[in-house]
Amino acid sequence: MRAHFLGVRGSTPAPGSEFVRYGGHTSCVALAPDGGDAPTLLLDAGTGIRRASALCPSGVFTGTVLLSHLHWDHLHGLPFFSAGDREDARTDVIIPDQRDGSEAVEVISRGMSPPHFPVRPDELRGQWSFTSISPSEFKVEGFRVVALEIPHKGGVTFGYRVSDGHSSLTYMPDHYPSVLGLGPDGWGEYHPAALELADGADVLVHDSQLVAEEIENEAWFGHAAAEYSAGLARAAHARHTALFHYKPDRTDDALDEIARRFVGRPVTAATQALVLDL
Repeated sequence: MRAHFLGVRGSTPAPGSEFVRYGGHTSCVALAPDGGDAPTLLLDAGTGIRRASALCPSGVFTGTVLLSHLHWDHLHGLPFFSAGDREDARTDVIIPDQRDGSEAVEVISRGMSPPHFPVRPDELRGQWSFTSISPSEFKVEGFRVVALEIPHKGGVTFGYRVSDGHSSLTYMPDHYPSVLGLGPDGWGEYHPAALELADGADVLVHDSQLVAEEIENEAWFGHAAAEYSAGLARAAHARHTALFHYKPDRTDDALDEIARRFVGRPVTAATQALVLDL
């Protein structure tokens, strides 16, 4: 599979000259099968999803959007995804079941409908569907997906493992491992769900909003440190780590400094221009 990183920022977009090299768009990774450029599976719908339209043949999307959770920075690009908002497009949206009996379209509509937004999700053009799932294993767009709940703050959050029979990518953009204790390295527990999702993966895309020295004062907001990302990959025997979901005020220079902490290790500080062939 080919993975296009279209948005790597967390919490809110980060425009401006200090954020050009890593990018300011929020979370979205587009997966294309067999090394092709046309994505059929989009992981999250932050503002980075806008950039997926340029990858779609004739600007038309046919595929699935898999949401890790429903915080704004993972959803607020959805109505601006022009390749999905077309009469000849098909977009299937899958979200974690919220365990309150709500239908998926109802849950998304809470933040995407008047007076908060002029258009409801079921008013977008084209063929749209909205589905909730529980932790499970399923097939979608030719990929096999394992979905497990992982700790985060403020709503049900899933991590995903996506494989195509040849390669695998684990996606955990928001993760609060220290809520379970500081673990063996002081960065958070390597708990069973996280280890299962990352086990032997070709690449682990993981929440790196913090660095180790920020955990004590800032982890309560629900995030992990870059050191935890690399530590989880090591514990789970994942081949490579892609740091992801950076603080909105973390400048290019600051991210360069974080990347230097991992020189000589199989760790990449993802940019929104990164393309990985697995």
